[in-house]
Amino acid sequence: MAGETRIWTELDFERDGKQVGTLNLPYSVTRSAYGVVPIPACIIRNGQGPTVLLMAGNHGDEYEGQIALCKLIRALEPEQVRGRVIVLPALNTPAALAGTRVSPLDNRNLNRSFPGDPGGTPTLQLAHYLDTVLFPIANLVCDFHSGGSSLSYMTFASTHQGQFRSVNERGLAALRVFGAPLLVRWQTASDLSYASHAAMKHGTPYIGGEYGGSGTVSREGVALIEHGIRRVLAHMGMIDKASAPPPEQGRMVRIPSREYFVYAPDSGLFEPAIGLGDTVQQGQLCGEVHFVDNPAREPVACHFKADGFVICKRHPGRVERGDCVAHLAIDA
Repeated sequence: MAGETRIWTELDFERDGKQVGTLNLPYSVTRSAYGVVPIPACIIRNGQGPTVLLMAGNHGDEYEGQIALCKLIRALEPEQVRGRVIVLPALNTPAALAGTRVSPLDNRNLNRSFPGDPGGTPTLQLAHYLDTVLFPIANLVCDFHSGGSSLSYMTFASTHQGQFRSVNERGLAALRVFGAPLLVRWQTASDLSYASHAAMKHGTPYIGGEYGGSGTVSREGVALIEHGIRRVLAHMGMIDKASAPPPEQGRMVRIPSREYFVYAPDSGLFEPAIGLGDTVQQGQLCGEVHFVDNPAREPVACHFKADGFVICKRHPGRVERGDCVAHLAIDA
């Protein structure tokens, strides 16, 4: 929605140097009439040049990006940079501190809340700030995710296919430079409530990815993010290429549509019939839901609707009807 943001900060986006502070989201409650939610932020700037926005903690139970960006804030100095790097290591701070996917303040999913609302709940106000203040000034947005507490993923970097061809091409170029062993193009229906499409509507390329999952921290995922950031900054002409490790030749894959997702047909205990990386065919068994409260009942099966390989599977054993239990990708 249109309107001026209520989020304020003492950080100066135009000042050279390294600033570590907060974006302050007003949050008035009984305990604190004039309180704010402080969202950690860092600006590293050295003269004119591109702006790269680095975000993690969009979902609070996805940890690899949060750790990698904290390490970057401590390591990267202004004299190493040409341009401006904006770092938000715990974007959805209430969710990050609670270790939850959605904000405990309003039970909203930040990555489904764009373009936001300056007068709305805390999550909507934060989405509006990103959409109206930060995305428009960025030349590239990197938003680091993982499977969180409910999914296990093969590690990959990704971009989304948007409505502007030039933005798609710049996003793909940055994705290849990022250098993950698996590179994903999401081609599912455009949803402007996602951060990716909110950024891309401003003409800003977007890199995402899934760098772990199962509610743990992947060492490989953290390292991939650290190395990928430096490769992307070198690609943008913002740091010396010698300081960036060489990229791997990634395998490019795509996720074409919702037909590549499988959902639990009933509530119970899910027994998977597949593992991450398995190649499957249309009609093949994905798994069965068992009913321990009614053990004589036959399990209910679910099957794949397309050919592909398993890039994601559910982590917890207990499911409810409608939970995603797996999804596929195919070679691009």
